[in-house]
Amino acid sequence: MHKFTFITLLLIFNIWFNDTNQKYKKAYFASGCFWCVESIYENLKGVKEVNSGYSGGKTTDPTYRQVMSGRTGHAEAIEVIYNPSEITFKTLVNVFFGSHDPTTLNKQGPDRGTQYRSIAFYENSIEKEIIENSITELLFNKTYYKITTEVLKFKAFYLAEEYHQDYKKKNPYNPYILNVSAPRINKFKIDYSELLK
Repeated sequence: MHKFTFITLLLIFNIWFNDTNQKYKKAYFASGCFWCVESIYENLKGVKEVNSGYSGGKTTDPTYRQVMSGRTGHAEAIEVIYNPSEITFKTLVNVFFGSHDPTTLNKQGPDRGTQYRSIAFYENSIEKEIIENSITELLFNKTYYKITTEVLKFKAFYLAEEYHQDYKKKNPYNPYILNVSAPRINKFKIDYSELLK
């Protein structure tokens, strides 16, 4: 009897766990310092979680110091875990292009280097088309005169060190957060108020 109950509970948990995981998708973006970008996406309705990390390069499991050297090929990036029934990939892409300057090569605000470059990652042809169509539309509408964003096939995401996760929440009075991240996040909140939690 106990064995039957345990197996039944295990099956129920497995079904619930799989349903919960299948409900969410992941998207990856790089648009400058991940402390700021993480905070922007965490404010969106339909986003369950955002992780800071590294992507776009060749070094396996890089450290922050290695990425900052500019020799790994990686950029500071974020992993967005979202519910596609609440927020679409296209909306995430719109937020990406609207919350940073995609016209500057290897630079965002005071941060310079390939590790701060603009990258929109795709996992399939539909996502690639959404990104490319967004770029075409932004250029056609003269929102930007040029776009330096790389459109890359997603290969791997390496989670950044623990102290980088939720950095803005843990360090609200850090000078970089106050002078660089906060103004960028506040502008985003004004421009995308309808998408906020």
